[in-house]
Amino acid sequence: MSLVFPHTFVPWFRSVAPYIHAHRGKTFVVAIAGELIAAGKLSSFAQDLALIHAMGIKVVLVHGFRPQVEEQLKAKGHVSRFSHGMRVTDAVALDCAQEAAGQLRYEIEAAFSQGLPNTPMAGSQIRIVSGNFITARPVGIVDGVDFQHTGFVRKIDAAGILRAVEFGALAMLSPFGFSPTGEAFNLSMEDVAASTAVALQADKLIYVTEVKGIPLDVNDPESEIDTELALVDAEKLLAALPNPTQPTDTAFYLQHAVKACKSGVDRVHIVPFSVDGSILIESFTHDGVGTMIVDEKLESLRQASADDIGGVLQLIEPFENDGTLVKRDRTEIERDIGLYTVIEHDGVIFGCAALYPYPEARTGEMAALTVSPHVQSQGDGERILKRVEQRAKGQGLDSIFVLTTRTMHWFLKRGFVQVDPDWLPEARKRKYNWDRRSQVLVKKLT
Repeated sequence: MSLVFPHTFVPWFRSVAPYIHAHRGKTFVVAIAGELIAAGKLSSFAQDLALIHAMGIKVVLVHGFRPQVEEQLKAKGHVSRFSHGMRVTDAVALDCAQEAAGQLRYEIEAAFSQGLPNTPMAGSQIRIVSGNFITARPVGIVDGVDFQHTGFVRKIDAAGILRAVEFGALAMLSPFGFSPTGEAFNLSMEDVAASTAVALQADKLIYVTEVKGIPLDVNDPESEIDTELALVDAEKLLAALPNPTQPTDTAFYLQHAVKACKSGVDRVHIVPFSVDGSILIESFTHDGVGTMIVDEKLESLRQASADDIGGVLQLIEPFENDGTLVKRDRTEIERDIGLYTVIEHDGVIFGCAALYPYPEARTGEMAALTVSPHVQSQGDGERILKRVEQRAKGQGLDSIFVLTTRTMHWFLKRGFVQVDPDWLPEARKRKYNWDRRSQVLVKKLT
């Protein structure tokens, strides 16, 4: 093993641990575009999904088959017809869809049956369960266009799917549904995935697609991706976009994401299959690699509670070990947790600071200001500082002060001035560690 490897792997593995804890026992509906399989990425994707499954996450997989159906139609010399962003499924197209679905089911089951030594699938035993979980209804005639065997989801057998995943299987759904009379309907993968996630009240719906996510500038497809989109903003954006006609249109996946999120799915993600391991990056890192739509902004700046003690300890421990912060034991943090302000994102604490008031001197100490290395330089430290200032003003304090040995310039840039340790309130001066020789910085609150 390289001497450098532990210094990179260990901190990385520790950083994903909170997500592993948070996701265990949760239900993910994962929808993959048929383009992923056509691009030859099924094997690596199956390995990533097997890893997610091994972490105790219940997985429902929905696959698409647009390019595979197109290939079948072309082989038969039959022309595809689309209207209103949906395929018109005549008898020939229905046969092609059924053939494509059968072939893909075989390929997917084979991919999850890999188990060669020295591969990510070694030792895994994933059972795939599929069946007639979907009841469908016809689209019918829209604006004079008869969609024939194209349908919408009428009902999802949520109880049947849950029984399968509760026993440790991976449930797989093809975009086909059947009417009570036994008639088959070709459905869209996006509709099936959203409807399934809503029926299961899944914790996550993840679309693994040919698009990168939702661009910050919808007029520039090459612009950066909006990594987190509040539902209210997603609805406004969707209302301003034209009706989608193809998967690469911004509104195509967004419309289904909004539908699912409005109907109770906690988080909906749109991630690109072109990025290797995109589903792992999206699920187990702070910023992910695609766009997440959520009913409210996940990042919250708030007063800490007893439930945050473990997260605060985990956050500040590395800085205590390297001498940046004075070491605090768990008892002290438990006692003072109400004095802390924290930044939480998706259940993980990424920043904190405490305010210890000295009302007799009309000042207060801001202590343990910490921001995770994974999100530094994003303004979180300044946001915590402003919230601490607000709390201090609310308590009638005229100033706040900090003691620091390494971050003096950060505070100076934000209005603090250096003073002699004799400036400290008498109660704090008695606890001042002269061996540590911390610099004392004060900021007046106006």
